[in-house]
Amino acid sequence: MGLPEQQLTLPAYLEWENEQAERHEFYRGEIFAMTGGRRSHGRVTANLVRHLGNQLAGTPCQVFSESMKIQIADDTVLYPDIFVTCDRQDLQTEMIFRAPTLIIEVLSPSTQAYDRSQKFALYRRLPSLKEYVLIDPETRRAEAFRINTDGFFVLFDMSESEILELASIGCKVAMTEVFSGIDAA
Repeated sequence: MGLPEQQLTLPAYLEWENEQAERHEFYRGEIFAMTGGRRSHGRVTANLVRHLGNQLAGTPCQVFSESMKIQIADDTVLYPDIFVTCDRQDLQTEMIFRAPTLIIEVLSPSTQAYDRSQKFALYRRLPSLKEYVLIDPETRRAEAFRINTDGFFVLFDMSESEILELASIGCKVAMTEVFSGIDAA
């Protein structure tokens, strides 16, 4: 089934999306198909989900990846690469999450500009969001935007660091572990 030609309401989008094999984001009545990722994107995502899941075991927080939706408003539903929520309601939902503490996007050449600008602007509308992290498998860059006491997101560039520090959830992952398997033949 192709993309609907008319603008949709949130309930109509959710009903339509649940019948699709591919993922689609929703913004102001329009639907946008998600593109398939590269091996390096999948590897970084898997590495982070594994390490964060292990570190968060036994805490009130859980890590989720690519196939889970975050609703930002009545007109916006996005699929982050990785997110962590500690919200009790989120941890009981089956489909729509609304209160992530941390969102991580693994960059690709085709999505980098969108992830850095419009998508970040949309995510900043979430009152629960404390940290937004961009990981670039191609350049091995890691940048975290953390909310400060004045409510502004401040850049912490960890590209030259040996550790990826995710302050919002108290987790650390060695950069060698973040990028493990990317260069494997």
